[in-house]
Amino acid sequence: MKPDKRSMRLYAVTDRAWLKDGERLADKVEEAIKGGVTFVQLREKQLDYAAFKAVALEVKEVCASYGVPFVINDNVELARDIDADGVHVGQGDMEIKKARAILGSDKIIGVSAANLYAALAAEKQGADYIGVGSVFHTDTKSDAKPVAREEIRRITGAVTIPAVAIGGIGPDNIGELAGLELSGAAVVSAIFAREDVYLAAKRLRALCDEVFGA
Repeated sequence: MKPDKRSMRLYAVTDRAWLKDGERLADKVEEAIKGGVTFVQLREKQLDYAAFKAVALEVKEVCASYGVPFVINDNVELARDIDADGVHVGQGDMEIKKARAILGSDKIIGVSAANLYAALAAEKQGADYIGVGSVFHTDTKSDAKPVAREEIRRITGAVTIPAVAIGGIGPDNIGELAGLELSGAAVVSAIFAREDVYLAAKRLRALCDEVFGA
């Protein structure tokens, strides 16, 4: 199940920081999918392997029931162990070729890229999509310098795989990404920090369809 532009339209990256006592991340993911999310990345920086795996299996089940691609952030071994659809790695994480050797040819490998050189290198090494960013300032990665619009255009004009924008994207600024030939937007707090995850996703999906093409 390799990604295409349609499946990358509204890409949700999870964050448990906004979960209230007794809430399950998998339930929030399901609300987001019902609202229009088309792709899910599970991102966990604090959990140990056993806890990460338990959550991953729950989220995987939800995503599979809706036919939504599901990837793990950084942890290639976990992606292999639970048979996730793939993994997303940053430039400083495991090399793409190593990830491919572990996961096999049929799995999705996404890679973060902040410039044309990194994007072209990722595609050459076998990435299935590019996460371009940060495109705006974001508290998730406060040290990240926003990628210039001209650089985004150079990336999307050069690579043949889908490119999705990430970093500080919300309903108030997503319109600024129009005309850059991106496949979609990846968001974190714009969905999971909201009181009503379903409505937040629904609003963003409508905007994504408008900005990136219905």
